[in-house]
Order: sequence, then structure tokens, then C-alpha cells
Amino acid sequence: MELPRPLHPGVLIKRYKRFLADVVLEDGTELTAHCPNPGRMTGLMTPGTKIWLSRSDNPKRKLPFTFELFEEQNGLVGINTGYPNAIVSEAIIEGKISELAGYETLRREVNYGSRSRIDVLLEDPSRDRCWVEIKNVHLKRDTDVIPGLAEFPDSVTTRGARHLYELADQVVKGDRAVMVYLVQRMDCDQFRIAGDIDPAYQKAFSHALAVGVEVLCLDVCITTERIRVRRSIDCLLYTSQSPRDQRGYSMPCCA
Repeated sequence: MELPRPLHPGVLIKRYKRFLADVVLEDGTELTAHCPNPGRMTGLMTPGTKIWLSRSDNPKRKLPFTFELFEEQNGLVGINTGYPNAIVSEAIIEGKISELAGYETLRREVNYGSRSRIDVLLEDPSRDRCWVEIKNVHLKRDTDVIPGLAEFPDSVTTRGARHLYELADQVVKGDRAVMVYLVQRMDCDQFRIAGDIDPAYQKAFSHALAVGVEVLCLDVCITTERIRVRRSIDCLLYTSQSPRDQRGYSMPCCA
């Protein structure tokens, strides 16, 4: 997926009210930018961090600048939660995710469940429908035992738990359902559910697995010009609440 061009470098001063952040551009201009991420963004909001912003020419926007990327020690981190659906959809269409290949049509934002819209619905006359939910991941909490560990969620998400139960319902009805966690950073090679942050989400995740919902964990290659799916990473089927049950599985890398 192509990013808006050009991106403007700057430095973070502070974030507040979730969607607002004060920044200093490279030329010394101080301004308030839109932060397109409702999560806590733990570990990313350190004042002085280098960031990259896009600028909109829409005269109706109160805040022309939008956060796009953070620059961490080991690479760039994408924080725009509006991008994962497009990133994954592009990779599916290009045949880069073997587990989701071979479907005739791809539709986005299709109504299902009680009051939800599925991120991607894959359909083919010769196969069961495949319901694909996509979540953005940027939380990284390294441990002595597990370095390079991405986790989701970074805050309580009742909506996210509901999506897992609704995916499980589709499997019970006879369709296929896949939960995709897209890690928008390049310094993680494992993923797990942050059950200590949201136990209810962990419960929903365990239920979805038991019913037959599939899980894919993907990371990306990020530059200041584009973000593309890079590979599959290990998904550990235990949580921060149960470190002794260290079962996991690996998936083949994307082409």
C-alpha cells in the first residue's frame, strides 16, 4: 500500500486526548497533528521520538497533518489503524498470503453478525465463504524469555472481543473464518494475546480457537513510501497470563 507523499519528518512533543499530538517539524514549526489511533500506543509516545507525518490539502480539515510512522531503534512503526485492511487486501489480491489465496471475489466492509461489518469477505463458487477480520498490532513488550514479541490488544477492546465471537458464529454456520493480526512494525518475530491487559479478549480468543477460527499473524516491510506484507510470524497460543503453556505454531512466509 502506498503512503501519502511526501511524508514530513518531525519530533513528538506530547500526545493527548487520544487523537491529538503536538509536534515540531524539521524546519522548527510547532503544530498539532491528528493521531489516527485510539489505543494507548504503549512504548511509542516518548517525547523526542522521531515521527513522520502526512499533510492533507483539504481546506475543511482543522488539522492538516496526520501521524503516519514512528521511528524506533530497529525500524519504522506504522500507527495508522485505517491502513491494515488495505494492506492485507492488497496482499490477498496479489496472492502473497497462501492461506487466503484462490478465492474468486474479495469484498470489504460487509455487514454480518449483530451490528458489525467484516473487514474482508472472500467468496468462490467451489468453496465455503471466508470471513476475515483484521487487527492492527503495534504493542511490543520484550521479555527476557521472549524478545521481539508483539502483542494485542494494547487496551481493553469490547468491540474486538465481539468480533471474535461473531467469527466463531460463522464457523458454527459452516463457513470459514480467519483472524488476522497485522504487526505494523519490523522488529518482532513472535505474537501473542495480551491477556493481562484484556482478560475478556483472551477468553473470546480461546473460544474462537476452540470453535475453529483460524489465526494468521503477519508483519510488514515499512518505508516512508509504502507498507507491504512481508511474512508470517509465529503465533504463540498462550498468553501473558499462562507462560508455562508455551505451545505455538509457525506459518510459511508470504511470497
